[in-house]
Amino acid sequence: MRPRWDHDDDLDEGALLRRVARGDRQAFDALYRRTAPWLTVRLRRRCADDDIVAEVLQDTYLAVWRAAGSQAHGRAGGSAVGWLWTIAAHRLVDAFRRRARAQRPTVPTLDSVAPAAEDVVLAGGIDADLEQALLALPPELRQVLRAMVLDGLSVRETSVLLGMPEGTVKTRARRARIALREALS
Repeated sequence: MRPRWDHDDDLDEGALLRRVARGDRQAFDALYRRTAPWLTVRLRRRCADDDIVAEVLQDTYLAVWRAAGSQAHGRAGGSAVGWLWTIAAHRLVDAFRRRARAQRPTVPTLDSVAPAAEDVVLAGGIDADLEQALLALPPELRQVLRAMVLDGLSVRETSVLLGMPEGTVKTRARRARIALREALS
């Protein structure tokens, strides 16, 4: 007879999450083993600081353990992996905010404001006209471009990450393309 945890590899993430909601530690371990490597890679795409990535990963799985019941029983439709990424993305934003508050000078000046990492990446290696066009985009349009272009996310994944309907993602991506085309013509 095989031990109970051997069957965890046969379950999808949603089934594992439902078992985690019932307090099944072995299902939690299986969910962690299956999703942590993938989640770490995605977090490292957005943050090069290994300490922050490790902190976010720990916070994410702690939140999963605590809130699995609400996801497994209360939310219809969304995937377990999408829910996991949404938690991680929010925890990463929180970590960036904590770090920014801790590093904030007592009297901020215009000289001390650095561009966002994504703005530097978007601007790096491209001509000045495109750089200016990207920087001129409204933040909500740049946010969608970052998710879809830099992270290579689909419309659905971007929707989950940013917490907005897929139609809004499509509209903002279209508006960003139109704005860039007009700025560069």
